[in-house]
Amino acid sequence: MLEAFAVSAGVVAIAEIGDKTQLLAIMLAARYRQVWPVIAGIFVATLANHALAALGGTLIARWLTPEVLRIALGVSFLAMAAWALIPDKDEAVDTPAERFGAFAATAVAFFIVEIGDKTQIATAALAARFHAIAAVTAGTTLGMMIANVPAVLLGDRVLRMVPLRVMRIAAAIAFVVLGLIALLWR
Repeated sequence: MLEAFAVSAGVVAIAEIGDKTQLLAIMLAARYRQVWPVIAGIFVATLANHALAALGGTLIARWLTPEVLRIALGVSFLAMAAWALIPDKDEAVDTPAERFGAFAATAVAFFIVEIGDKTQIATAALAARFHAIAAVTAGTTLGMMIANVPAVLLGDRVLRMVPLRVMRIAAAIAFVVLGLIALLWR
C-alpha cells in the first residue's frame, strides 16, 4: 500500500510539471485572487477524477497478466515522457460554474480538463499495476497537490525563474527513467 501511494504521488507530481492543469491553476488563481477556494477546487476535482480512473484501471487489470501490466506501465511512462515535451494550449476557462465562484469554477474546470490527461492515464495504469484504488487515488491526488499548490501560490514568479520548456524537459527525463525502470525491473 505504501509503495502504491508513494510511487503514485511521485509519478503524478512529475507528470503535472508544465501540464495544462498546472497552467490552469495559475490562471484561476490570477483570475479569482482567492487561493484557498482554488486549492480546494483542485483537490475535490482531482480526488473525484482520479478515483474514477483508479477504479477503471483496477477493473482493466483483472484481464491482464502481471507481465503485460509491467510492460504497459513502462511503455505508458515512455509515452508520458514524449507527451511532456508537447506544449499544452492555453485553454480558456469559461464554464457555467464561473457564476458560482472560485471553488466551483476550479472544481468543474479541473475535472473536465483532467479527462484523458496524462495524469488520469497514469492513475489508471498505476491502479492496474498495484491493485490498490485507495492508495493510488490518495497518492495521485497528493501528487497533483504537490505540483499545483505552489503553482497557485507562486504562479507568475515560478514561470519567470524556471522556463516552462526546462520544466517539460526535466519531466520528460524523469519519465524516461521511470519507464526504463518499469520495463527492466523484474
